[in-house]
Amino acid sequence: MRRSAYPRQGPTMVTTISSATLALPVMDKLRLHDAELGPQSIIKGLENLVLNPSSGKPTLPTLDKLGIRELPDIIDEKGIAASWLLSFANYAQTADVDGLCSLLVDDAFWRDLLVMTWDFRIFQSTLRIKSFLSDRLALSKLSSFKLNDATVELQRPYPDIAWIQALFSFEADAGRASGVFRLVPTPTSDGRLVWKAHAVLTNLEELKGFPEKTGPLREQMPNHGKWLEKREREIDFVDEEPKVLIIGGGQSGLEIAARLKYLDVPSLVVERHPRIGHNWRTRYEALCLHDPVWYDHMPYLPFPATWPVYTPAMKLADWLESYAHQLELNVWTSSTPVKIDQDEMTKKWTVVVRRGENGPERTFTVDHLVFALGFGGGAPKMPKYPGMDEFEGKIIHSAQHKSARNHVGKKVVVIGACTSAHDICTEHVEHGVDVTMYQRSATYIMTTKEGMPRLLGPLYSETAPPTDIADRINASFPNPLMKLMHQRVTRDIAEADKELLDGLQKKGFKLGWGEDGSGFLYLAWNRAGGYYLDVGASQLIVDGKIKLKNDSPIERFTKTGIKFEDGSELPADVVITATGYDDPRAAVIRVLGDKVADKLRPIWGISEEGEINGAWRDIGIPNMWYMMGNLAMCRFHSRHLALQIKARLEGAWNGNRYGA
Repeated sequence: MRRSAYPRQGPTMVTTISSATLALPVMDKLRLHDAELGPQSIIKGLENLVLNPSSGKPTLPTLDKLGIRELPDIIDEKGIAASWLLSFANYAQTADVDGLCSLLVDDAFWRDLLVMTWDFRIFQSTLRIKSFLSDRLALSKLSSFKLNDATVELQRPYPDIAWIQALFSFEADAGRASGVFRLVPTPTSDGRLVWKAHAVLTNLEELKGFPEKTGPLREQMPNHGKWLEKREREIDFVDEEPKVLIIGGGQSGLEIAARLKYLDVPSLVVERHPRIGHNWRTRYEALCLHDPVWYDHMPYLPFPATWPVYTPAMKLADWLESYAHQLELNVWTSSTPVKIDQDEMTKKWTVVVRRGENGPERTFTVDHLVFALGFGGGAPKMPKYPGMDEFEGKIIHSAQHKSARNHVGKKVVVIGACTSAHDICTEHVEHGVDVTMYQRSATYIMTTKEGMPRLLGPLYSETAPPTDIADRINASFPNPLMKLMHQRVTRDIAEADKELLDGLQKKGFKLGWGEDGSGFLYLAWNRAGGYYLDVGASQLIVDGKIKLKNDSPIERFTKTGIKFEDGSELPADVVITATGYDDPRAAVIRVLGDKVADKLRPIWGISEEGEINGAWRDIGIPNMWYMMGNLAMCRFHSRHLALQIKARLEGAWNGNRYGA
């Protein structure tokens, strides 16, 4: 049995799982709280969801469900994968929908990223896949299939799951594409095993006739003494106007600008702060990424091998500034769009940009407008309680907090119990400040030590495959399927973190489990919060160094602190609300006005199909987009957004999406 050049891999994202996890632990020993379901009922419900195929929801392709007692000792995974892809190619090229569906198990997943739908779509079950293929297969003109031999591998993410995973490339009417499939064994009536697909990804990589200008397509001619003047003219748009205007110069704005640049689409990034990386530089000093470096690489310019595993905020700020410089992105700092209008006929945007507080204004007419403002454009979500105006101390949001050194000798209360709250409380403990965390609802906790290797290790680690390969494998696990896998891996992580979780519970900390027991995946994708990836703060709670209050709702603020509904009071000199940021729709509405509110679709959160609602795709207003996400999501989906914009500019796509 041949083993591939890559290590065993499983579904992974920033919120993903690894096939390195083995036996299912018995979680009944753990007493994990959930805000609504209670400590024991959620575990039983989780086990039913994971292990009970009759629950009426998508289930994992376990050997028991497939009717397989045991697998053969020797499996020719490469031969099986090659044979399956050959059949797949024949059916695809002849537009034989029934033939293609015969290669899938009944509850298969097919995720298409732009290739056949010009959208992000998930089709689950052969019934829905057949309908989709009947509409789009012939039009998509799939051809030139080629198996990536090095990626073929039999994987056993759990003892009761086995699949053959492989990557492939192909051509479509839209352009060059890639794909991933996972085959599971199914028995025939005569006792043979037939391997059918449980998951298929089709992913657009490049538009036909418009490749990225990288590698062999990079600039070939020497530049003798003309580069500086050329760059100055490019940045000031002396010789041409931008086709795309990007509002926001954080990682999301820079990554889409980079993708567009190397597709020959001139774009301008407008950043209101004086330097790129400002938001990272001016947040609280203790801020540090909790995603590992291997997961966070940016397009074209990966982090160097000397980079720390977890990036400090100030270091990331400098990196982003360097990234814009090295990739020659056109960025105007200290600049603000003061007027934006869209022509109803042409759908072009007229944007007036002011450089500096009272500086000159420049008017551009651009084809596309991209918002890259994160959650709410950085606008804090501030809770309101009676008596806040009477409080004689200081009330600030975590966005305004700088350093615990400013609070030495004072009593500090932090409202919130997710990532920022834990970071800020830890910082105060390190400065000897009396700090209390007020927890309003249950929080999912996992340690980075135990969680990250299980979540990311096989795809994003020192020994993982190249990032582009990892990203495709990652994308081939649609969120509904990922959720099923996370129900298991969340239990595995919690078993490994048992001592810490038990300690938190003894202190009264309310432990959450995530949606349907799936950990922080759907919490991140739906709420962008509700969890903490522990790097030490949880033990400070266990040790009593971070005090905890969560036994009663807040009634009101008093002159000297906070009063709770049970009559208890908490004295405070400083209250920091670590309560997150506004919805991304709010950022758009603040810039464009209420006139767009009725048209603007949800941007974050998971759709009924399982995709992120609107980021990187249609949000209801022609030629307007929202680019957001963590570094990894921006790396992968910046290409998809750039391809959509380039296709519209070149007339390679009319803007219609399948099912729209």
